[in-house]
Amino acid sequence: MLSHLKLFAALLAVCLLGGAMAACSDDEAEQAQEQAAGQQGESEQAAADGEPFKIGLMLDFTGGLAEYGNEMRRGFDLAIKQINAAGGIWGQPVEAYVTDSTLDPTVAVEEARRLVEVEGIHAFVCCTASSITLAVTDITSVAQVPMVSPSATSPQLTLAEDDDFLFRSTLSDAAQGPILAQIAADRGFDNVGLIYRNDAWGQGYATAFEGAWDGELVSIAIDPAQTTYVAELQQSAADGAQALMVVTFVPEAEIMIREAIEQGIYDQFVFSNGAQSLELIETIGVEHLAGMYGAGPASDSDSASAVAWLEAFMDEFGEPPALPYVKETYDATIALALAAQAAGSPDGGEIRDQLRPIASAPGVEAIASPESIADALELLADGGDVDYTGAATALEWDEHGDLSSGYSSIWRYTDDGNFEDIEIVSYSAE
Repeated sequence: MLSHLKLFAALLAVCLLGGAMAACSDDEAEQAQEQAAGQQGESEQAAADGEPFKIGLMLDFTGGLAEYGNEMRRGFDLAIKQINAAGGIWGQPVEAYVTDSTLDPTVAVEEARRLVEVEGIHAFVCCTASSITLAVTDITSVAQVPMVSPSATSPQLTLAEDDDFLFRSTLSDAAQGPILAQIAADRGFDNVGLIYRNDAWGQGYATAFEGAWDGELVSIAIDPAQTTYVAELQQSAADGAQALMVVTFVPEAEIMIREAIEQGIYDQFVFSNGAQSLELIETIGVEHLAGMYGAGPASDSDSASAVAWLEAFMDEFGEPPALPYVKETYDATIALALAAQAAGSPDGGEIRDQLRPIASAPGVEAIASPESIADALELLADGGDVDYTGAATALEWDEHGDLSSGYSSIWRYTDDGNFEDIEIVSYSAE
């Protein structure tokens, strides 16, 4: 837009140079408008006026979810590399700004403000945790910067007052909670304790689990800053609980599981996605956790997009991703880039308005391969339409920015200190 305004202003200035009191004639003004409109029609890319597309990434790289954040960044880096290899956005390389939330809302808000107000980012991939995402949304929605979270799963995000600037490339725990309940029932438990992190993610997950659970339940919220959870463990097991539902992040899970085992309170555990961790089984020991089940995110690994993405990821890193949400981070980045290319403008509202169209019909099918991404960017630059299917799932967003379909996994810790998917469960809002 800026280039056309500058052209219009320059033409008017030429008119005014004819004399101090002179003004452009109606014909000259109309000519200036026509020329400006003509240039806009020639290429939407001129709307960026030479400005590179700037995208931010905020994950937890040093706090309680650092194991996830550092792995997820590889999905972001792969996406940026593919986009720039294809010529970038608006004809220029993408500029990426990476920062650490440290899993601290105060730090996250200040970093988000810096990226928005100082660096001038046009889009944001953020954040690892739901509580951090909600805090940052207060900055991005006011600034009208579209944001896609690859791993914030709390149902509370659905109700956030974000002016439709908050999306996510992973399923809400409104879908995950019932799967955790199914796992517990399938394991033969009818009386369980549930200890959950007292934040947006833990509260939302616990509510979803409770709504789907038919057995006996004692549910207790914890402060993640606690150094011991013995009292809460004893309270949760007081009515004869057979297993503990672990709805916490890894740091809290390490403490409470060790205490539960040492105190003889629990020896059976079922894990939420927040505790799906290689570090956890290494710290606690395979002798205690091997064979324990959990619920987590998943994808259709047989789809053309998933197969192409894994090939590209293996070519780049030499190994498959070790943890969930890497594909979702890639998808969030690609979706924002495609939307920016389609908008042909750095305006946040215009980029936001293209997120749903670039990932839905009609449009030429695009998948998560370097060749397909390059073709999609070229087609969008020429004014065409694409329908991007993500590496993790189709990015069909509802009116809240939530996915209307996707996949979850039922996984299990293994004897070799890893975890494996036992079953992939599909979800559809319909």
